[in-house]
Amino acid sequence: MMTLVADQLTFGNHHFTVARPHTFGIVIEGRGDYLHDVLLSSQHKRSFIKLVEREGLVVCKNVDTHDATYRRVRGKSSAGKLSQAEYYHHDGCSCPVKPAVVEIRLPHQPIKRDVATAIAPFADVIKAMLNCLPEHLRVEAEIAAAVDSFSGNPAERPPVSQWDKIQGRMTRLVRREMDAESCRSFFRDVDAAAGAYVVPWEMGESRLMLNNAEDLTKTMQHRRSYQKIREQNEQNGSLVKRWTAEEYPVNGTP
Repeated sequence: MMTLVADQLTFGNHHFTVARPHTFGIVIEGRGDYLHDVLLSSQHKRSFIKLVEREGLVVCKNVDTHDATYRRVRGKSSAGKLSQAEYYHHDGCSCPVKPAVVEIRLPHQPIKRDVATAIAPFADVIKAMLNCLPEHLRVEAEIAAAVDSFSGNPAERPPVSQWDKIQGRMTRLVRREMDAESCRSFFRDVDAAAGAYVVPWEMGESRLMLNNAEDLTKTMQHRRSYQKIREQNEQNGSLVKRWTAEEYPVNGTP
């Protein structure tokens, strides 16, 4: 059984301190490999995944794990070219069904990570991208209509099934019309306008986010976010992730 009351999270006989330092999501403090030993154990996994679904983002700090299911995050950025990971996205876009939950993790390693991972609700990202677009990129009819619809009553927005198309059009626009650093600056503005979770990484931290919900308006998106001008050959700590349906089943028996 799981209970969350004020700043205490309980799974059976296990108790964790919880904080809400951001407008969405929770941060859990623990010791050892509590992520696997407790939260993702066969006894509690279903309840924990439901917690991720409800909160949108669950950050687990100070996790000490050597679980073999993580794989390295790929995608190269350069001073002159953005990686696909630098644009807001859902993971698993090429899959028939996007994974419900994505975990991104910073393992303990000698090199710290200065590059942020920005996480924000899908609707807030779309609205922020539209509002942050330069005026000369808003003239296209579809973009202008989307700007109008996202500026008013949420009930008047296009169906959520169309949001990926609107976002894709904006992403292609800024990729085509802006140089790399201008594009990165644009997305930093989007991070701020969307109220994204852009908190420096700590060693041993895992972030689990809702990547594909039945109600897509509750879905989160994320991106690699450079907080300063990207320098050639700069070194940063490496992230790992996992997101397959087999690792994080939500529907059916874990």
